Amino acid sequence: MLKPEELPHYTYDDYVLWKGDWELIDGIPHAMTPSPTITHQRVSQKIARYLDEALDDCPRCQALIAVDWIISDDTVVQPDNLVICHDEQNKFITQAPVLILEILSPSTAKKDQTTKFRIYEQQGVKWYCLVDPETQSVKIYRLDHAGYVEEANTEAETQAFDLGFCIIELDFGLIWPE
Repeated sequence: MLKPEELPHYTYDDYVLWKGDWELIDGIPHAMTPSPTITHQRVSQKIARYLDEALDDCPRCQALIAVDWIISDDTVVQPDNLVICHDEQNKFITQAPVLILEILSPSTAKKDQTTKFRIYEQQGVKWYCLVDPETQSVKIYRLDHAGYVEEANTEAETQAFDLGFCIIELDFGLIWPE
């Protein structure tokens, strides 16, 4: 078995050269394969649409779909859906989003529920939602002084998110495929 110091440690400079979809966490590459399913993409598309509509009256915040968030030289993640409330001048984001929604799939669920949960908590992401298309449920976590606390576990309820500059509502009953 290899010792941690014997493993390669990659950086953003390596990451930008890779083909395909990857994330880089603490210098360890994570392939984003297989590609998301149609159900995953439909749920993500609906979330993006409803977030975008909810933010119509909030000129400070914007909804985005998977985009590189460069946390450090050796950590780059791509949340499925996110909201930022800061002006970003780069092709990627460098500050913590205020809201992230990760759509669980068999290949990424463990990473989303543990590794990314920890990263987002440490980076100060105010709201983190784990969206499960299989059970058509959403676990919503809110950051407080002690870390993430579960705010709700819902299937079809409307949830209000205080983004600091505005409050938006998202009806989770609208995101599931028919």
